[in-house]
Amino acid sequence: MNTAAERSTIPGLIRYIVKNIHPDTHTFMTHKVGDDWVEITYRKALENIDAISSWLLEIGIKKGDRLALIIENGPDYVYYDQALQQIGAINTSIYPTLSETEIEYILNDSGAKTILVGSPFLLRKIVKIANNCPALVRIIPAFDDFEKSIAKLSLNAGVVSLKQVIDEGLKMDDKYTSAIKSAREAILPSDLSCLIYTSGTTGTPKGVMLTHFNLTENARVSLIQIPIIEATDIFLSFLPLSHVFERTATYHICLFTGAKIAFAQSLDLLAKNMAEVRPTVMNCVPRLLERIHDRAMKNGTSAGGIKSNIFLWSLKIGKEVRLAHEAGKKPGIILSQQHKIAEKLVFSKIKEKTGGRLKIMLSGGGALPKNIGEFFGDLGIKILEGFGLTETSPVMAVTETDRIIYGTVGRIIPGIEVAIQNIDNQHIYTIQTHDTFKEDFQSEEGEIIVRGHCVMKGYWNKPEETASVIDAEGWFHTGDIGRYFKGNLQITDRLKNMLVNAYGKNIYPTPVENTYLKSPKIEQIFLIGDKREYITAIVVPAKETLQEAFNLSQEFFEKPDVFIDEKEIADWIGQDVKKYSSELAKFERVKNFRVKRNPFSIEDGEITPTMKAKRKVIEKKYAKIIDELYLQETEAD
Repeated sequence: MNTAAERSTIPGLIRYIVKNIHPDTHTFMTHKVGDDWVEITYRKALENIDAISSWLLEIGIKKGDRLALIIENGPDYVYYDQALQQIGAINTSIYPTLSETEIEYILNDSGAKTILVGSPFLLRKIVKIANNCPALVRIIPAFDDFEKSIAKLSLNAGVVSLKQVIDEGLKMDDKYTSAIKSAREAILPSDLSCLIYTSGTTGTPKGVMLTHFNLTENARVSLIQIPIIEATDIFLSFLPLSHVFERTATYHICLFTGAKIAFAQSLDLLAKNMAEVRPTVMNCVPRLLERIHDRAMKNGTSAGGIKSNIFLWSLKIGKEVRLAHEAGKKPGIILSQQHKIAEKLVFSKIKEKTGGRLKIMLSGGGALPKNIGEFFGDLGIKILEGFGLTETSPVMAVTETDRIIYGTVGRIIPGIEVAIQNIDNQHIYTIQTHDTFKEDFQSEEGEIIVRGHCVMKGYWNKPEETASVIDAEGWFHTGDIGRYFKGNLQITDRLKNMLVNAYGKNIYPTPVENTYLKSPKIEQIFLIGDKREYITAIVVPAKETLQEAFNLSQEFFEKPDVFIDEKEIADWIGQDVKKYSSELAKFERVKNFRVKRNPFSIEDGEITPTMKAKRKVIEKKYAKIIDELYLQETEAD
């Protein structure tokens, strides 16, 4: 079998590694157990994977069956995913944060036969709905002492722990070795690898059908674009593997290169884990980078005096060095010496909090504010942006390591076409590929459409919805608005997010919101203004900053009132609303706002698991407050 064929299916990747890159005694994954980081070799992983496959075959699972997972990141996810994939079953991952109603819908829509469950909390969710899911035959807790969660319940599905599955599977090794090998070799690149259900900001979630080729080819060509990732790298994984971004950009990239995966314990312990693991590569979302930026700025300037002056001077030197490199020049002797001082006094201390070894951080899942990317560039940390959707496997474009244009999402990856289409008359302004790239190319703005190996097979059981987004010529319509800038793709906003004010002006919320999010006082902002005379907003303050400014206790944030009515707090935030409004066109400026006590949340159904606002939900939920914002015009500009 040639190399390309060996690496054209997900289960083929891990076996390629132990055959060509690492011995099977090499560390594949590491995770924290108690106080210690425990390493798992490829050999141990393959033993567990084959054991689970044997057990699945024993209970009658066959090619094409859908098997669900609702579990936080960790080795158990990998074992189960690899086990089901190598016998031709289809991974149906479910976000742990989804409601019981949404989970029930996904299980029934996919017809999932088993579900791997990661915690007692999640098991309690599953057992409440299990009997409403007729296809479900096994519930598999990935933890001990699950019996009390199912005591006195009459469940149609059997319940067996993952430990028992592996123990029983190990005893069946001889019985199913040949069958597993045959099943693995029978998988075609065109076969379905997974169903990933979209977040559903505007309606019922849809199961995106991604093939083995979609996923393996996406990882392969992304590595062409980012060739600095190597077998010696270590990734720290904390974004959910139930989402295609982390699955491709960490899990599958590591399966392609032989890099090690370390699983973070939780978001709350991420900073601690970064210092312990000292990763060289890490995928993240813009909000994490914003928080690191905000904390660094606060720590560097809050003391005032000499310490603050040194911090701000260092950032100035870092910016000068960055701009020199971007212009293709070498910093002069004096600037180079100044940069060494800045590195020693300031930059090295910030980097040490990330472990001190990061080569790159890849940001996805949302637009990264330009100033945040530039800040990390000034520190000497490369932040690469990527762009794509679940329906595109996901990567369509990613920043090249030697050419970072802040505010863009990079160059088109090899093997696909990405066009910009007029949203009114469907005229295609331009079609660009990896090979047509020109550093000075710029285009009109329009909807981003894509054609090629990354495009999904379609939506599960939804041919009409599939036809509505993939046209007769094979173009997938992303619903994102963008253009080409300096050869790179640049995202403006979501088509469905666009607000059209009462005077017919088009307003894209994302760049406006990002302008206000520069404020250290603002955690979230949601713009309103469709068919209205002016823009208003619901603003969520940055909790720690607000607490310090007004000496507030935790009880303040636990009050039942959704909105904060204290005028002094509104005035405090209003200072920054006015300040940053000056950077916007007059019709884009927020003229009135209300302060929400706590952030928009997944649990309240206000945002998706990928942190996108559910516009219709929020507007309906807070309709009374929104109407009040327009009863009296309050100028904030």
